[in-house]
Amino acid sequence: MDIFEYMREQNKDTDAPLASRIRPRTLDEVVGQEHIIGKDKLLYRAIKADKLSSIVFYGPPGTGKTTLAKVIAYSTSADFKQINATSAGKKDMEEVVAQAKENAGMYQKKTILFIDEIHRFNKGQQDYLLPFVEDGTIILIGATTENPYFEVNGALLSRSIIFELRPLDKEDIKKILLRAVNDEERGMGAYDAVIDDDALDFLADGCNGDARSALNAIELGVLTTDRSEDGKIHLTIGVVEECIQKRVINYDKNGDNHYDTISAFIKSMRGSDPDAAVYYLAKMLYAGEDIKFIARRMMICAAEDVGLADPNALVVATAAAQAVERVGMPESQIILAEAVNYIASAPKSNASCESIFAATRAVKEHTTAQVPVHLMDAHYKSHEKLGKGIVYQYAHDFPGHYVTQQYLPDELIDERFYEPTEMGCEKNIKERLDSLEKYHRG
Repeated sequence: MDIFEYMREQNKDTDAPLASRIRPRTLDEVVGQEHIIGKDKLLYRAIKADKLSSIVFYGPPGTGKTTLAKVIAYSTSADFKQINATSAGKKDMEEVVAQAKENAGMYQKKTILFIDEIHRFNKGQQDYLLPFVEDGTIILIGATTENPYFEVNGALLSRSIIFELRPLDKEDIKKILLRAVNDEERGMGAYDAVIDDDALDFLADGCNGDARSALNAIELGVLTTDRSEDGKIHLTIGVVEECIQKRVINYDKNGDNHYDTISAFIKSMRGSDPDAAVYYLAKMLYAGEDIKFIARRMMICAAEDVGLADPNALVVATAAAQAVERVGMPESQIILAEAVNYIASAPKSNASCESIFAATRAVKEHTTAQVPVHLMDAHYKSHEKLGKGIVYQYAHDFPGHYVTQQYLPDELIDERFYEPTEMGCEKNIKERLDSLEKYHRG
């Protein structure tokens, strides 16, 4: 039996898991990942034209790596072979290579080898494949949840195109779940089940972009729930709570509770209460809040409420925001917790925040204020004739890299916008500015 016959039998077998049965067979059935399989994208065109080169799919579990490989299997005229790196050995690869050579020599037919969890292969196993990928004996499709730049042979990567799959968003998950509930041929449609809107939202939120876990919950719910008086199986919020082993909490991402919780989160960090801050973080993550939204609010808090009392707070928050985009859930909760605890525990100052507000008010009140002549641009000929920049004093030419001269416009010469506090690092800043002020006044 070849791979096509095997897969057809798998999809016909009603005992196969729902996640396997409902798996797309064509590109048009694939939901999400538009950034790599949109109709104008390279991968879409290559699959449609059956002109694939070696590729590596990289992304979190449940995002469609195996699904895309199976779509390729249905779409290609090449001989499609599949092995899993957790159980396959060198003998399995030798058999594939021997068959591939026979396909090429006797039938002028290409061979595609799909290796799931390719990062599980050691260096020697990956090295074995290299010459056969290089000479075109096999076209490699690797799938990995780990960063391929760390886990896959660099020589193999240089001969492959890497496609990063992203966690599916809520609307994508909902489309897949509705298809699974209603599809009578490959889904649960024959059971005459319906899923309530709030249950659908809860599953789509709670699976963190992993379609497989949500489909498993749908299947378990349909198979274990009694029919109601109307003869239908109703997948309610209570049913899916049990199936996914997660409780519903009072958190509406579009309602008051969302804004109340994020408000409490920010105020807890501002108020230097890491316990409360990490609690509200956990509540938002549990409810499926967008981790990028949380990270943005943390960066704002680091700048607004910690400021120069601890400049590293913004560095930590920004690094966390970048890290969660690369890592995804569930590991991102650890990254966010570290940053939240740092920001909440840091000394606080809103002096930088207040300085820009005060400066903005001054700009509005003095719209005609001019830059002092000696600070004007002098990087052009004849600037002396206009009197611009000719008496400017270069600070680095003076002791302590400081010289007394006017920087603010005449109308604002005595204004102070930034008033550093005695908190944390800002205490040192205050001491320096105070000493410069004394020097300035003689």
